[in-house]
Amino acid sequence: MSRDRDHTIDLRHLRCFLAVAEEGGVTRAAARLGLTQPAVSRTLAALEGALGVRLVDRSTHHLALTPEGDAFREKAAAAVAAFEDALATARAVRRPLRLGHAWSAAGDFTTPLLRRWHQEHPDVPLELLRIDDRTAGLTRGAVDVALLRGPVDAPGLVTEVLHEETRVAALPSDSPLARRASLTLADLSDQVIAVNTVSGTTALDLWPPSARPSTTLPVANTDDWLAAIAADRAVGITSTATVRMHPHPGVTYVPLTDAPALPVHLAHRAGPGHPSVPAFLALAHEVAGD
Repeated sequence: MSRDRDHTIDLRHLRCFLAVAEEGGVTRAAARLGLTQPAVSRTLAALEGALGVRLVDRSTHHLALTPEGDAFREKAAAAVAAFEDALATARAVRRPLRLGHAWSAAGDFTTPLLRRWHQEHPDVPLELLRIDDRTAGLTRGAVDVALLRGPVDAPGLVTEVLHEETRVAALPSDSPLARRASLTLADLSDQVIAVNTVSGTTALDLWPPSARPSTTLPVANTDDWLAAIAADRAVGITSTATVRMHPHPGVTYVPLTDAPALPVHLAHRAGPGHPSVPAFLALAHEVAGD
C-alpha cells in the first residue's frame, strides 16, 4: 500500500507505529523491535510523511497519539493482524492456535484448559506464549487470543470476562508482614511498591488519596518484579494466580482483605481470525465454570 511512489508504506512502518503507540515512547519501542532509537524515529517520520498527517504528539516527554494517530492505530493493528493470519494459514496445514498471556496464564485453570483442549481438539495444536506487553501480543498479531488481567482499552479487541481473582500481597519472606495471616492496603501504604509498568495491574489508585504509598519501583516483567521483592527492595500486589504459577523461595504471599477483585479477560481481535477461537472461548468458560 502506498500514498505515492516516493512514500511507500509497508509493514515495518505499521509495526513501528504500533510499538510506539503501545510502549508510549521511542526508547521502549526500539528495545521491543530490536532497533536503534534513531531508526524508530526515522521510520515513524516516514510513515507520517507518507500519510501527510501527524500521528504522534512529540510536545511532551511521554509521547501521545494525536486524534489522527488514534484513528489510524486501529486500522494499522487490523492490517498487521490480517497479514500475520494470512502467513500462518499459508505456512501450516495444522495451524496452531496461539494463546498469549503476560503473566500467570489462566492461573489454576491453565493445566486443565491445556489438557482439555488437547483431548478435544487434537488436530489444532495450542501454543501458550508469554509476551510482555499490555495485550500479550494480541494487537500486533503475535497471538490469536489472549488472557488479560485488569482493564483492557486497546482498540479493535473483543473482550469478555472469564472469571475474577482475589488479590494478595507479595512480601520478602523475612518481612514481619509476611508472618501475618492477612493484610489490608493500609498495611502497605508506607512501603515501596513494585509496579510492572508494561503489563501489571497495580497502580497507586488502589489506595485512597490520603493513604497512597509515596514511592514505587518500576519493573518490566514478572521475573524482575519477583527479584525486587525477594531482595527486599519493594513489596507487591498481585492476584492468587501468581501464588501457584510463580512460587519463589524469597517471596511470601499474604491475602489482602480489602483490595478489589481482579478480572481476567479473554480477548481476541475483532473481525476474521483463527477459526478455532470460538471453540476455545467456549472451552475456557466451561473449564473456569467447573
